[in-house]
Amino acid sequence: MIYTKMEYLDSYLGIHTNLDKAITFLKGCDLRTLSMGRNEVDGDQVFINRFHYNTMPLEQAAFEAHEKHLDIHLLLSGRERIGISDMAHMQETGRDEINDGIDCTGEVEQIIRMAPGDVLIAFPEDAHMVKVELDGSCLVEKAVVKVRL
Repeated sequence: MIYTKMEYLDSYLGIHTNLDKAITFLKGCDLRTLSMGRNEVDGDQVFINRFHYNTMPLEQAAFEAHEKHLDIHLLLSGRERIGISDMAHMQETGRDEINDGIDCTGEVEQIIRMAPGDVLIAFPEDAHMVKVELDGSCLVEKAVVKVRL
């Protein structure tokens, strides 16, 4: 997991070719100009999903993870918390091979506070629980960059 600010993303160049593509794209893009839904950067190697949702209490949120992708979480508006846990400590409850989704349960090991300008990069070993309210429910507008590893 990497938790940083948008202005420091250049520090993470060189980890993986597709992550470099994502970071380079993000540094030159106004995310607000992206369409809702899927936005292509480099086909299935790097793409961005833009969407919105209302946050919810921690007890109602669910963990997910990915085997072949990392996620870069970026808020355009609103605020949320994201729970993070090591996949080694989680119990898998379902798998969607087509969309690279793993449902899992377990204890929340860390809570990350997210607001516009914050960046959370969740690697395959990082189960993540999104949509968790921070000081009450609110509408979040978000972009998640999917980076194939």
